[in-house]
Amino acid sequence: MSQKIILTGDRPTGRLHIGHYVGSLRRRVELQDSGKFDKIFIMIADAQALTDNADNPEKVRQNIVEVALDYMSCGLDPAKSVLFIQSQVSELTELSFFYQNLVTVQRLQRNPTVKAEIQMRGFSESSDGSDNKAGTPVGFFCYPISQAADITAFKATTVPVGEDQEPMIEQTREIVRKFNATYGPTLVEPEIMLPDNAACMRLPGTDGKAKMSKSLGNCIYLSDSEETLREKVRGMYTDPLHLQVSDPGHVEGNTVFTYLDAFCKPEHFERFGSVFHGKKVSFDFKSLDEVKARYQAGGLGDMMVKNFLFEVLNDTLAPIRQRRAELEKDLPYVYEVLRKGSEVARAAAAETLADVKRAMRINYFDPGVLEDLIASRK
Repeated sequence: MSQKIILTGDRPTGRLHIGHYVGSLRRRVELQDSGKFDKIFIMIADAQALTDNADNPEKVRQNIVEVALDYMSCGLDPAKSVLFIQSQVSELTELSFFYQNLVTVQRLQRNPTVKAEIQMRGFSESSDGSDNKAGTPVGFFCYPISQAADITAFKATTVPVGEDQEPMIEQTREIVRKFNATYGPTLVEPEIMLPDNAACMRLPGTDGKAKMSKSLGNCIYLSDSEETLREKVRGMYTDPLHLQVSDPGHVEGNTVFTYLDAFCKPEHFERFGSVFHGKKVSFDFKSLDEVKARYQAGGLGDMMVKNFLFEVLNDTLAPIRQRRAELEKDLPYVYEVLRKGSEVARAAAAETLADVKRAMRINYFDPGVLEDLIASRK
């Protein structure tokens, strides 16, 4: 029976926020602890981060530590999952090189995720190449091929990603099929695993923008202090038409309720229901649906809902915050986890690379190859 293997990860762009948590981290921990998978590889994709940060490697270096701290504080366990750094597995580069011959420039140009990322970063397609900042770096343009190498190197059967990454996984599947058709059955074709909760697919920023962004300052970080969290929740975007407590409010597009959809649990009403008791009003809610109904009908103020959201978020983030503080006191341990994980990852990738070279008949110095060559010339 073939093994069930997961490959997933993040570019080290800085501290991770609650959008990362509901979009991927929380589920990774659940999958890790489910016992349904034989191996789980979790990659810090620093090589991919360098494709558009080549002039600032120190930034990437520092961010590796931040991501590792967030991973482990959220519950990713080095005893159950392999945490590793992409650039420390040189076999991935070799695989990418071989896969490049199986993909056309035109196919890469049609990849909607690549097109969107190029536009988001402001790379100009009309540059003559004299200014690297103006044009699209080749490494960035070839990101789908690099990702295919990452996935296939570990024989991943499952890749948990968001909807925006579907075109990337499909391109990996195309590369696998093309390789296997050309050289014989060698690579494993992965399956995509999408979020099963609509609220977790794309958590908006605190200002109601479509996406959390460090540059926009609309993120709630996993490492934020309790006071910082309180301030950010108080300043969150709600319903601009809900001017008075008595006004009917809108739940759709209301960031506070989007966050509650993603984080609120039934037990939170037993523990934090007291925040809905003010000087003039008192509501005994037992579910989020009841809170939404009252807000829509009028009579429930934004601040009461925000106070409840703060308690819910703080309940989630407090143990993560505490664990991170402990890990920050022992960075040598964190580095050792990444070093050992990178060694394990490299050994696994080396096996796949050997299979690929054997299939492509470029394993010139393997035992028996010379003998076969001599026999074929007789």
